[in-house]
Formats: sequence, C-alpha cells, structure tokens
Amino acid sequence: MSFNRQEVIVNRDCPAVTVPYGSPVTIEAGCEAVITQQLGGTYTVMVEGNLYRIEGKDGDALGFEPIEEVKHVHQGPATAESVEEAAWAMLSTCYDPEIPVDIVNLGLVYECKVVPASVQDRFRIEVKMTLTAAGCGMGTMIADEARNKLLNIEGVDEATVDLVWDPPWSREMISEPARLQLGLL
Repeated sequence: MSFNRQEVIVNRDCPAVTVPYGSPVTIEAGCEAVITQQLGGTYTVMVEGNLYRIEGKDGDALGFEPIEEVKHVHQGPATAESVEEAAWAMLSTCYDPEIPVDIVNLGLVYECKVVPASVQDRFRIEVKMTLTAAGCGMGTMIADEARNKLLNIEGVDEATVDLVWDPPWSREMISEPARLQLGLL
C-alpha cells in the first residue's frame, strides 16, 4: 500500500537504515517523521531532511500495527512451476525505498531460476538482479530482502540473490505500466 505523505511522531527509539547509503541508525523517540512510502512491508520516512527505511515489524514506532513477514503457501503440492510463480510474486513485493515501483517492474530482476533441491518436492531459487546504480548503498539490503522473501515460500530450502552488473540497467528496462506510473511515458 502506498499513500500520500503522512506526518507522525516516532513514539519509541526505532532502528532504521539511511537511504541511499544503507547505514544502520536509530531514530529517537519524539522525532517528527514524514512517511513518504509504505510498500512491500517497509516504510520510507523523512526525518530532518534525511530519508530512512524502517522495517514493517517496527511499524508500531510510527503508530501502526507491526507488519509480519508474508509466508506463501501453495494450493496443492509445491512444483517447480508453482514455486517460480510464487517467486516472481514475492519479488514483486520488494521495493527500492526511493522509488514506488517494485524491483520486477523496475526491470532489476534479470533471472529467476527454480532448481530441485536434494530432497524430493523441495527447491532452490537462484536470482540474478541488478540495481538502478552500481554505487547504491541499499543494494545489499534489497538483495537480502528479496532472498528472505523467497525463503518464505513453501517448499523452498535455499535462495541466492546475486547482484550483477551486466547488462547495465537502463530506464528502458522499466515495464510500461511502471513507466506510466512514474510519468516516463
């Protein structure tokens, strides 16, 4: 869910990460914050002119119910096809904290491969993705978030998310609906 900017008072010390550098910080109780984005189970807030990302589990610090991790359960047995479909769905819930478009529609995910694991009916997911800029400090965090979401798919024992730089990302890789949403058409 995304919404218009909303002002809140942080009601307890809250762990956060600086955007775009990815450095961990604590936002102190009593600070005024403006929520600029709430997507994919995280919040992007502006405090004193700086952007921070707050995990959904810490939503209570902003006056919201904590957001729990989403688990994906298949209807029927897990198959390579159902796991791949779930993987793309879960990847589409990962967002860059500065851009209100998911990593799939931004064109950042180059490959999502489902491979049988050593145990029957269990799978490994291998993802290759890139970032909008090679120097983005949020890259490791976005890749880790994607990996954790993939591990929440029933039947998945392992997931790797590798950051790659070839081919370099360009705005032409953004899906048409996302380009329209961003005003690029």
